[in-house]
Amino acid sequence: MTGLRGARERRVRTGGVELCVAEMGDPERPTVVLVHGYPDSKEVWSEVAPRLAGRFHVVAYDVRGHGRSTAPRPLRGGFTLEKLTDDFLAVADAVSPDRPVHLVGHDWGSVQSWEFVTVGRTAGRIASFTSMSGPSLDHFGHWIDRRLKRPTPRRVGQLLGQGAKSWYVYLLHTPVLPELAWRGPLGRSWPHILRRLEKVPGSDYPTSSLPSDAAHGAWLYRDNVRARLRNPRADAFAHVPVQLITPLNDVFLSERLHDELERWAPRLTRRTLPAGHWVPRTRPDHLATWIADFVTSVEAGQSGAAAPGRYAERFGGQLVLVTGAGGGIGRATALAFAEAGARVLAVDRDAGAAARTAEEARRRGAAAAWAEGADVSDERAMERLAERVTDAYGVVDVLVNNAGIGLGGSFFDTTTEEWKRVLDVNLWGVIHGCRLFGRRMAERGQGGHIVNIASAAAFQPSRALPAYSTSKAAVLMLSECLRAELAGQGIGVTAVCPGFVNTGITSTARFAGTDPETERRLQRRAARLYGLRNYPPEKVAAAVLRAVVRDEAVVPVTPEARGAYALSRWMPGVLRRIARIKPPV
Repeated sequence: MTGLRGARERRVRTGGVELCVAEMGDPERPTVVLVHGYPDSKEVWSEVAPRLAGRFHVVAYDVRGHGRSTAPRPLRGGFTLEKLTDDFLAVADAVSPDRPVHLVGHDWGSVQSWEFVTVGRTAGRIASFTSMSGPSLDHFGHWIDRRLKRPTPRRVGQLLGQGAKSWYVYLLHTPVLPELAWRGPLGRSWPHILRRLEKVPGSDYPTSSLPSDAAHGAWLYRDNVRARLRNPRADAFAHVPVQLITPLNDVFLSERLHDELERWAPRLTRRTLPAGHWVPRTRPDHLATWIADFVTSVEAGQSGAAAPGRYAERFGGQLVLVTGAGGGIGRATALAFAEAGARVLAVDRDAGAAARTAEEARRRGAAAAWAEGADVSDERAMERLAERVTDAYGVVDVLVNNAGIGLGGSFFDTTTEEWKRVLDVNLWGVIHGCRLFGRRMAERGQGGHIVNIASAAAFQPSRALPAYSTSKAAVLMLSECLRAELAGQGIGVTAVCPGFVNTGITSTARFAGTDPETERRLQRRAARLYGLRNYPPEKVAAAVLRAVVRDEAVVPVTPEARGAYALSRWMPGVLRRIARIKPPV
């Protein structure tokens, strides 16, 4: 089911206007009220609402003067925060008379909702609040005041930066011109602007009421912004748990606006998204997951606070799949995402090892964790895995292609079968993961990230590792190519090149051209050397999470990997001479 067309509609009269209210889901379940922003109508929620309706009673209403709600007469003075609060209380009383509602606001829907959750007369009618892309005008006013009274270069820069982002606010205060623009060329071109600049998918949004919605909505700014910023309330403290979702690429609002928000909302959960302003249209899956988890935690009597781990605000609730998660770097990476509150899917050829990782992930704070057994080199097995994962858990948000095997020995000692095996796992395993899970990311159109674990051997030639180095160099180039192809779809691709890391790969590595006894001796020697280096896989896992947050292209991890990467770019001849040296194993 998509859109709000299947919703039940009712009319609610309040303060001289008639509001159009749409409802979805079971009225006996907790009620979630969605409040739209400017210049939208309730249809901005048409992708989020159906995703929530299976678990909640979902309500979206057209703010006065928007969509199918009537406008106040006269317009001037008809959009004050006090009157908008009256409207919200009328809707809440109509749709959930006996239970407090969970409030969600975007843009101006969030601005007015901050008023709802900080004034005394709404106490007991709201259970929680999820805010995105819309600050409290009171908090904003105090934010400005502190920077004007105690200026520093950093604070002045923040003021100037937000001032530049707020250019449209000044224009909306001019008389007549905004109305003429929205009822004329701007209204006609707005859908194209959203698709081009915000990557909003083409659909039945925005609706045909856009020109009048935008013209009426200009009074939201005129009736409230200057008056409240000049004289912000000193008691604007949230009386409910608050979840703040911050789009990191919002062209209208700086994330610095919320630096001191804990002062006003002590029960605060922070979330971040690498997305633009219109996240209800571009990231509905993420929003639905976060809203549902937050509402559920509040209903269960919890504070609603996110997992305490680092990066929890970015990865909490996201679905992360890690291959080769039974041990080493894969296990450490799966557990690092678990500590950030992600939903973790541990995949390994050894199903028992994957299950142990999933169990530990749950203990470490994962929102949920599951295990799957699969050989990444088996195309059919990976196709079945992708189908099972998508059907059971949804589209993966972060994919970590980590599974790999080691192979040493000279080129002429390496057999065709050994070449095939190392390429099947190290290269084709990555190709299968990117093709099957990456394609689903791209088709969903809501961004994501792919991490391919390569190696410092990808750019450091070695006479002892021709097959392994070749497979990892191919992974590095594949990552670069895929990053270029997916850049326009909001999907990042990172190649992580660890270097010498103390994992079990050394004890299981194969050595071409040796008898079993010699191979075991070489495995023990390699394990001993790596153990002396003793670089833990947890540091690589931390680099993986950091790389996703920063959307880095290539990440050499250990000092020797960073040194080799620098030499490969600036002094490749030195690496070639080093490659001639016979290694100690």
